[in-house]
Amino acid sequence: MNNAEAIAADPHFKYLFNRELSWIAFNKRVLSEGIDARTPLLERAKFFAIFSSNLDEFFMVRVARAKRKLSDQGGQVLTDDGIQLQEQMLAIKEALTPLVTMQHEFFESNLRPELSKHGVKIFDYKDIDRKHQDYLKTYFQEKLFPVLTPLAVDPAHPFPYISNLSLSLVVIVRDRQTHEEKFARVKVPNILPRFVKIPETDEHTFVPLEQVIAHNLAPLFRDMDILSSYAFRITRDAELDIEEEEADDLISALQEELRKQKFGAVVRMEIAQDVPPEIRKKLIEQLSITETDVYDVPSLIGLGDLMAIAFLPMPEHQDQPWKSVSHPRLKEDEQNPTKSIFEIIREGDFLVHHPYQSFTTTVQRFIEEAAVDPHVLAIKQTLYRTSGDSPIVHALIRAAENGKQVAVLVELKARFDEANNISWAKKLENAGVHVVYGLKNLKTHTKTALVVRQEGDRLVRYMHIGTGNYNPKTARFYSDLGIFSCRDDLGADLTDLFNYLTGYSRQRDYRKLLVAPVNMRDRFLELIHREIEHQKNGYPCYIIAKMNSLVDPEIINALYEASQVGVNIDLIIRGICCVRPKVKGLSDRIRVISVIGRFLEHSRIFYFSNGGAEQVYIGSADWMPRNLDARVEVITPVEEPALVQELKQILEIILADNRQAWDLHPDGTYTQRSPKDGEPEMSSQKHFMSQGRPEFA
Repeated sequence: MNNAEAIAADPHFKYLFNRELSWIAFNKRVLSEGIDARTPLLERAKFFAIFSSNLDEFFMVRVARAKRKLSDQGGQVLTDDGIQLQEQMLAIKEALTPLVTMQHEFFESNLRPELSKHGVKIFDYKDIDRKHQDYLKTYFQEKLFPVLTPLAVDPAHPFPYISNLSLSLVVIVRDRQTHEEKFARVKVPNILPRFVKIPETDEHTFVPLEQVIAHNLAPLFRDMDILSSYAFRITRDAELDIEEEEADDLISALQEELRKQKFGAVVRMEIAQDVPPEIRKKLIEQLSITETDVYDVPSLIGLGDLMAIAFLPMPEHQDQPWKSVSHPRLKEDEQNPTKSIFEIIREGDFLVHHPYQSFTTTVQRFIEEAAVDPHVLAIKQTLYRTSGDSPIVHALIRAAENGKQVAVLVELKARFDEANNISWAKKLENAGVHVVYGLKNLKTHTKTALVVRQEGDRLVRYMHIGTGNYNPKTARFYSDLGIFSCRDDLGADLTDLFNYLTGYSRQRDYRKLLVAPVNMRDRFLELIHREIEHQKNGYPCYIIAKMNSLVDPEIINALYEASQVGVNIDLIIRGICCVRPKVKGLSDRIRVISVIGRFLEHSRIFYFSNGGAEQVYIGSADWMPRNLDARVEVITPVEEPALVQELKQILEIILADNRQAWDLHPDGTYTQRSPKDGEPEMSSQKHFMSQGRPEFA
């Protein structure tokens, strides 16, 4: 047994980090951006909001799934890192409790006073003067009272249904006739702003909506004395459970599951810290949860609503507005505005880097021109997530109306976008678009578009393959890459892929593309093992991989093997990373960084030095079991030498980041980088911005 095997076999050593705890470490880095004084003030509020909304999703999906598994299979289920599921649930609570406390205590002691100092005052109701209390009393009567419904809880009134992520007040009243104390619930309506603005002030002055209600409860409970009220908020299981093999109509099955989703089990209760024990106990019993599911909050519950504060019109306290620039190939086109996007692509493959380069003038233009070009015969595209009023979808509808063959794979099961995607699918179908809903038991996550154009006596296939969704809104703040090409081999591969997605093809061989779940896992393992062989044969080898998350044990084992023979490996993993780096004898040569900044790092890039014949790939997949085995994904090689160097330079710039980058240590902790003595600060995102707009340097 070698040293690495001995380490891995040691029951006291876990060579994989726990996935859920790694995610919590990621969200801690998000919170740190909100705490960091270098972050503009309102951007700090935004990061606090993102931290809270991230937690909501974590409980709705990850914790909910673990609780289901515990209920179905018992506490003996082991996670990939070898711990029991019950142990993991306790570890989640242990890791999250201090983070939640940190967020709320920092909000009260630092962020809230700092906001106030700069004219954004979030007052407690009791701290405002009588004049403004009178205003809020009128606001309550006119805006709130008509929509509020007090719900009694007693033998004649069962505990009411409470919707997911809803903020509520538990109210204790005393009957003036019987002197009996009673228990009621009042929902804080989410159709009104969480922070009620007080007019006639020179500043942005707000009072939390739940406090406006709590201090004006008397009209809701006539002839009752209001003894106390306390805020609480619940999170429900939001996982969909679709038996696709038994579903005759996927849309109907999905719509039914969306209806059921509203009644998912409660997986978390956030509650005011000062709630008396007897009320706390009653809520726990009525919601069928345990003490482990309860999180005490020392300040305002639901800080995700700070997002509204983050977008106040105060540019001096926000990031400098960013407007993406035209791609260099398209700037040249400004001298010849009649040149089509297809002529530009024919001149050679080119990469686009969003949000630094415009999505509108590249990806969106590609689909919009194809929709009206008389020589375009067909458009085929995958849609995983898109915006509410999507110009991409409108262009596809226009193409169908213009008589073109349009086939679109709409992934109905894109989490939290299910209802939106059902709506778009129906609109596309009504316009004559051939809509496919994906493959049974597989999500279609690939980002691909194929345009077939008649040019003389031949058909030419133009394509875009990317790392991000066809969503112009997220393209403004997600960092993504895409390639445009009309190469025959890639076009033939995409044609085969769409036949696989829309028909009964069982395509197994692709000329260039790595396609999951067909050949991607095997091909990535081959690429890693090729580096191992090169290293053994005396060629210094290097792997760089950038993605959102790295979880897959088989890939991780291959990386450990590569490290042990001397292959240098740099991993740029924004979120979950189960690799344990820099462990002697196991992963000495593996380094991991995470970059958290104003743009969400979403691109996937895979670089292999290949003994000097460098190869680089981009695409939609992370190294996770779900991406490699349970989704349709596409990774494409980028072969033009200039583009290989362009991608390599992007990776090198990110690896040199000493402002937004965090280093992962063998114990699972992260340390944020800072410039060494005499070294200038270098933010990779700011650097990419300055390449297009020097004023950001």
